[in-house]
Amino acid sequence: MNGYAAARNRYVDSAVTTASPSTLLVMLYDRLMRDLERGELALREGRRDQANTQLIHAQDIVMELANTLDVDAWEGGQQLMSLYTYLTTSLVEANIAGDADKVAACAAIVAPLHEAWEKAARQAAEASPERVLGDLGVA
Repeated sequence: MNGYAAARNRYVDSAVTTASPSTLLVMLYDRLMRDLERGELALREGRRDQANTQLIHAQDIVMELANTLDVDAWEGGQQLMSLYTYLTTSLVEANIAGDADKVAACAAIVAPLHEAWEKAARQAAEASPERVLGDLGVA
């Protein structure tokens, strides 16, 4: 590994280990969207091996999102879990069939979730500690 790659890996490792939970969630969605875009493009260009790599990584991310989801923590938890299950199945099918349109359909489902989590993370970062404590009923 060259010096640049090693430095980049240290930076990424540091960014991940010091990120807040909401930032980590957004990072996962960022990478999921990138994997879906790259996978779709690779399929459209006939590069099945590269598409396979991207789509398997996308499946891994969706599985991680599903594994860390507490479905009882909020009212929409079970519906989000169902969506993650659907995405996982669709990505496997798209990868097997080489179906770029199915990958695009998955990206269309993920995009609004990505935007919503980005907005929520931004709002959480902008909230003052006093406001957060007040919202929690702590003086």
